[in-house]
Amino acid sequence: MNDYQAQSPVLFLIFNRPDTTKMVFQQIRAARPAKLYIAADGPRADRPAEQTLCEEALLLVSDIDWECEVKRLYRKENLGCKEAISTALDWFFEQEEEGIILEDDCLPAADFFRFCDEMLAKYRFDTRIRHIAGCNLQLGRKYGKASYYFTNQTHVWGWASWRRVWQDYDKTLAAFDDQEAADQLDKIFDDPFVAREWKNIFSEVKKGAIDTWDYQLALINFFNNSLSINPNVNLIKNLGFRADGTHTTSTENPYGPMELQSMGSIQHPLYILPEKQADMEIYKLCFYLEDKWKQHNRPKIRFKRWLKTWFKDPVQQ
Repeated sequence: MNDYQAQSPVLFLIFNRPDTTKMVFQQIRAARPAKLYIAADGPRADRPAEQTLCEEALLLVSDIDWECEVKRLYRKENLGCKEAISTALDWFFEQEEEGIILEDDCLPAADFFRFCDEMLAKYRFDTRIRHIAGCNLQLGRKYGKASYYFTNQTHVWGWASWRRVWQDYDKTLAAFDDQEAADQLDKIFDDPFVAREWKNIFSEVKKGAIDTWDYQLALINFFNNSLSINPNVNLIKNLGFRADGTHTTSTENPYGPMELQSMGSIQHPLYILPEKQADMEIYKLCFYLEDKWKQHNRPKIRFKRWLKTWFKDPVQQ
């Protein structure tokens, strides 16, 4: 059994994958949090076999064999990813000032809970910091000599945060005007292709075309000019890279094989500034930036762009 006992409340989000639920729950059991919240979405009506899978997942988390205050939010009907997770987080942060969040496919390292506990306490009242990530998606790259670094990106494969952040959450981005938000995204990102991708994401979320909850959190953190904490080692293994994954169905994804690592004693960075290159490495992969840069810089295209600029209407010059 892990010697470290988690100090922070934990929210465990489950659905229809008893095999991954079991693995993640074993790590939660080893950490023995004093407060555990379990939220489960219900089965989809058009998938008869899902009822059994959901029931199996619920059974796995029914036996809490350590001293723990447990609260449960079990849905009988399916709400979908956006609604089920966002309302579960509402429920959690209504009752807790801060805490750790794990989905049923995010397998935490033993050091994940210790890392989150220390970060939650250290930056509790530092409003520059809005998010603590458990995963490291840098594929071996490290930033600085400390145990963690800061970025602007919000990763949610095992994370922690505070009520002060979640109270700004806007599930439909209703508070944000489309054109005004697009203008602000141009101020946030130096690369026009990154800005364009986030504008498209913003637009799709506003239209309700994407059934997810996490883009909204990322965008609101961008709009608040916030910093996220990222460990310099990987503390979360995503078990969801398979055919039944919600958003991670490809087994070829380079983030799939990432293994768990140990952190050791936590060393804090001297400067609280974002590592911009760390975010760009993520965007290069996720937004296929290098292909777009190559296409944009082809000589023929550059020449056409020059002609268009040179011979445009003089009134507009």
